[in-house]
Amino acid sequence: MAGETDKMKGRVKEAAGALSDNDELRREGKVDQAAGKVKETVEKGVDKAKDAIKGR
Repeated sequence: MAGETDKMKGRVKEAAGALSDNDELRREGKVDQAAGKVKETVEKGVDKAKDAIKGR
């Protein structure tokens, strides 16, 4: 869930940076999106580990 929020926040920042011609804001948006993808991957791994421990 947190990963998707970061990705959405990043898309908004990147779009705002593009509209305002602000390269720094655009870069921040890309970084936020990448962080969101990493968080999603970690969250999925944790869920799989929990399922494996529970024997699913």
